[in-house]
Amino acid sequence: MNEKRWLVAILVFTAITRLGVALYLGDQVEPLPGTYDQISYHTLAVSLLNGRGYSFPSAWWPATPPSTPTSFWSFLYPLYLAGTYALFGVHPLAARVVQALIVGPLTAWLLYRLGRRLFNPTVALAAAGLSAVYAYFIYYAAALMTESFFILCVLAALDSALELAEKPSWKTALSLGIALGLGILLRQTLLLFLPFLLLWLLWQARGRIRWFHLALPLLVIALLIAPWTVRNYLVFHRFVLLNTNAGFAFFWANHPIHGTYSTLLKGNAYQELIPPELRSLNEAELDAALLRLGLGFVWADPGRYVLLCLNRIPEHFKFWPSPESGLISNISRVGSFGLLLPLMLYGLYLPLRRTTPTLQRSTLNAQRSTLLYLFVLVYCGIHLLTWAGIRYRLPVDAVLILFAGLALVEIWERLPGKTKVARPA
Repeated sequence: MNEKRWLVAILVFTAITRLGVALYLGDQVEPLPGTYDQISYHTLAVSLLNGRGYSFPSAWWPATPPSTPTSFWSFLYPLYLAGTYALFGVHPLAARVVQALIVGPLTAWLLYRLGRRLFNPTVALAAAGLSAVYAYFIYYAAALMTESFFILCVLAALDSALELAEKPSWKTALSLGIALGLGILLRQTLLLFLPFLLLWLLWQARGRIRWFHLALPLLVIALLIAPWTVRNYLVFHRFVLLNTNAGFAFFWANHPIHGTYSTLLKGNAYQELIPPELRSLNEAELDAALLRLGLGFVWADPGRYVLLCLNRIPEHFKFWPSPESGLISNISRVGSFGLLLPLMLYGLYLPLRRTTPTLQRSTLNAQRSTLLYLFVLVYCGIHLLTWAGIRYRLPVDAVLILFAGLALVEIWERLPGKTKVARPA
């Protein structure tokens, strides 16, 4: 079977598995493991359809009074849900099916593009195939949350950045800006990666890239964010660039109650940590005040903060079964990240050698994979310094699957009698 047929088979399989999970999760929105936020996004979408804007009908997480405008959640994802509900009625199953059929195949296709761009067609197909069977991706493709679309935006941005470094053009710069802008609207933490990406482009494409190749993505991002900044000012009467969640997260994650080991609090414990004198503030004021308090925790005891960040590493990269998790969660964790972690680590090592059989036949200089290393380091660092967890690692998993595909092909080529992997025709 040639390369195109392999790719089509992978994409079809990916769509079928995601569709199956969407049908299994059904037309209800329930608090399932790792997907509790989908209740909030569903409720916001219904509120938008009913003309109440971004608000909740009752008191809501984190400290939002009923019928009060909120900016805590992604603005973009409820719009997607509201759009599908407007077309098909308020049926979460419809949103799951549409999302599953978009996200699954496009994720595999983008990984294929990246693998082909950086390495070769065989590695590209291996990475796409691994993503098709990756349990976390199958599960979250049908969850009504930002994860799957955000991963798409990250992969699209990395692909556009690599193309821009190779052959700068205004079209590629525009696509980079769109991918980054949409990703930031889904999860604003991507903003923190932006300076590193621009510096990488300046270094990798030095002598070829021009100022407008960097200015255009920034302009697109600004245009996508600006309407929400204006909306926030009208609502809160103060500057809020996008979402009001950084202060809450940093305050809760680094509160002295954790000591040097971050623990998941139960029930209303997070809300109870908010000082009573701050609870009369609006959401934007409260977010800013909590950020100041969180930074104060760090300055008051930097040694504790360093140990706390280091002790977040096991939870962020957890791959073993846990008694706190259900059977399906444990199987998914071990059978996805746990199974592929050795391949991911070996694949991360391979480009540093540059003389392996696979890399010698790469279609492009594998040195460009430094962009992927940079994303893994920066994005993991952001969450280890703030709020860590398996769900927040998934965009990194998507990038690491490329290296797992590279390792898989390299191991195959080193098997006895396997002097070379036949490239797909």
